[in-house]
Amino acid sequence: MAGLRVDFGLLLEPLGFVKVLEWVFSIFAFATCGGFRGETSLLVSCKGVVNKTVTAAFAYPFRLNTAVFSEPDPKRCGGTWTDVYLVGNFSSSAQFFVTLAVLVFLYCIAALVVYIGYKHEYQQNSKFPLTDLAITVITAFLWMISTFVWAKALADIKMSTGASIVPGIEPCKAPATTCRFASVTSMRTLNVSVVFGLLNMVLWGGNIWFVYKDTNLHNQPNRISQTLGIYSTQRGV
Repeated sequence: MAGLRVDFGLLLEPLGFVKVLEWVFSIFAFATCGGFRGETSLLVSCKGVVNKTVTAAFAYPFRLNTAVFSEPDPKRCGGTWTDVYLVGNFSSSAQFFVTLAVLVFLYCIAALVVYIGYKHEYQQNSKFPLTDLAITVITAFLWMISTFVWAKALADIKMSTGASIVPGIEPCKAPATTCRFASVTSMRTLNVSVVFGLLNMVLWGGNIWFVYKDTNLHNQPNRISQTLGIYSTQRGV
């Protein structure tokens, strides 16, 4: 590459401006998903215990099958209470979504450095726009897949931490033991992460056109048309 020439002009154009938005939205995507911590709680009544709150904490990457409820009392309800775990492992879906967001974040930084510092090289070397186009198409597709996969996993996480878990808890079926669902941490931030996943999908999908316009795939038909026009004029057609 030639020397660095800092030029922020491309950031005012659609190609650079959209890249900044992609960078910002990727931050929100992995922050709202990867930073989540919550817990679900039950009210347990058993021998010597009345409405004791037991909780199971869970967080990203949502390996719920490792989240265990706390004990109602030191005597474990007279020995009838055994360790109770949440059900499900959604780490693959969550990590796919967050890893993609982090990689996109890093790529956007690299792309912005090229746009700002090596704009002349980007526009003169056809390999850079073509590489950018290929990455943009692949990333848009990955955002679509990861967002839908994560949205499905989130729906299952809500089921696995909600009131429907109570009938499946064996210690709650012991004589003189009752369990009632108490609460679960709000998952609004996780809902927001899905929204940002969709926004990223739309941004990257729309950006395909702006990147395509800078490639020789878009410019070549124009050059051919101009060449044919000049040739026709010279032949007097």
